[in-house]
Amino acid sequence: MVKKTTEKFNPEEYMQMAIDAMNDSIDEPRTDGKVSPKVGVILIKPNGTVESACRGELRFGDHAEFTLVERKNRSEKLDGSILFATLEPCAPGARHYPKLGCAERIVNARVKEVWIGIEDPDPDVDRKGIKFLEENGITVHMFYPQFQKTIKQINKEFLKQALERANDRKEKKEVVLSNLENSIPTMDLKQFSEKAIQYYIEQSKLPYAKNSNELWLHFEHTGIVQRVKINNEEKYNPTGFGILLFGINPREKYQQAVVKAKVKYGNNASIPKDFEGPLVLIPKEIELWLEQVLHSEVSRKQFQRKTNTLFPIEPLREAIINALVHRDYEQEGAKTYIEIDDDKIVVKSAGLPVSPISLEDVKAFRAPSLSRNPKITYVFNRMGLMEESELGMETFRGMQENYELPLPFYDYKAPYLSLTFSRSLEAFKTVSGNKVLGDLNKEELIGFEWLKSKGDVSKKEYAIHFDFDEKKAYRHLSKFKKLNLLSDNGEKSNSPNFRYIFKND
Repeated sequence: MVKKTTEKFNPEEYMQMAIDAMNDSIDEPRTDGKVSPKVGVILIKPNGTVESACRGELRFGDHAEFTLVERKNRSEKLDGSILFATLEPCAPGARHYPKLGCAERIVNARVKEVWIGIEDPDPDVDRKGIKFLEENGITVHMFYPQFQKTIKQINKEFLKQALERANDRKEKKEVVLSNLENSIPTMDLKQFSEKAIQYYIEQSKLPYAKNSNELWLHFEHTGIVQRVKINNEEKYNPTGFGILLFGINPREKYQQAVVKAKVKYGNNASIPKDFEGPLVLIPKEIELWLEQVLHSEVSRKQFQRKTNTLFPIEPLREAIINALVHRDYEQEGAKTYIEIDDDKIVVKSAGLPVSPISLEDVKAFRAPSLSRNPKITYVFNRMGLMEESELGMETFRGMQENYELPLPFYDYKAPYLSLTFSRSLEAFKTVSGNKVLGDLNKEELIGFEWLKSKGDVSKKEYAIHFDFDEKKAYRHLSKFKKLNLLSDNGEKSNSPNFRYIFKND
């Protein structure tokens, strides 16, 4: 498909075009049951020409990027082009010599900007194609979460098999994301917790016995251990990620490997709690602790009495898992924190969002899925601790509709990214630090929170959702705008296309 575009650049349009091309992918005729990915790419040339390709379009097995760059545009000058690809381009070394990785082909074509749908699911490849592009001066963005969700759903079987194939990958990639991928010469397998390993086996439903050759091979292929040669004898040494995930005492090597929690209600003294030890055991320990320290009430809505916490566990679970998985473990001294009081719950973790995700995307709850620590992500996925990555943002955006609570908000004060939950609508007025919210009554505050979760709305949509007449809806929206809580899309106020937009300052 080739077309000419003169319209204003709208990335969502090209994300959808790439998905449409992806759906045209041609499966390879295989007898081994291996599922190939469906991949679509869109190329926007400097002259406005738009061209697409899909996997297998011209020849079975050909990557979509290869088809588009080398087969369709080999004689074209592509300097300054923009490329949209539904799957992370393969990094150098991913293909057998003399074949180049797709990321190398994109760099060689002098493309200036790349938008990527989802990262490569293999934890030994994940984000390395992205890093190679960035290191070679290419601006990289990720597709928005709703498009990522579609890509993952269509490629569900491929993604499942790709994670399983990670166990069979033996080549060491040249691109390194973190020093934690390296083995630690001063440590050995005695530093691993047998309890943590057994828990991982059980939760992941692995068919391996503890300390079996099959298990150590699995750990080698997933980056938990590395095979090293000492005095002509081969042995396994734990990697940094291995110590974080399974070490009896990770803080012996990484002092920052701890979650420091505290609870303070009213005038009572603060009660601290440290969670340390193997990372695979910490989420369950924190969840049990939360159930104890969050104030509870007895529900009598049903015949059987039931005790409920006064704050929902699910969004806190998402926030804490995200903090554990995506924090920067290489920032020395920067720990993870959970702070609870009468008005708020704060989860703090080290590091800005990983490139190419921006802080603005995170604050607007439109941050796409991308893992800072693919090894940890893989292990947590195997254990069922992480669902689809987009669900965390969906959970946070749904706080008002699902729990009648304000949306949480992100903030960054070096070196910590914090996520703050207000425990009630009234508490949000003070917790947010925005004094003008004190001018809103409860009905208006509920309306404002719903609008925040949507990002932008029309007067009609606002009126329909709350069953208001349009005059009342207009009063609410005008008040929000007067208080500088909203802006608009620049259309005339009487236009059917006029929309109110939440100002995420």
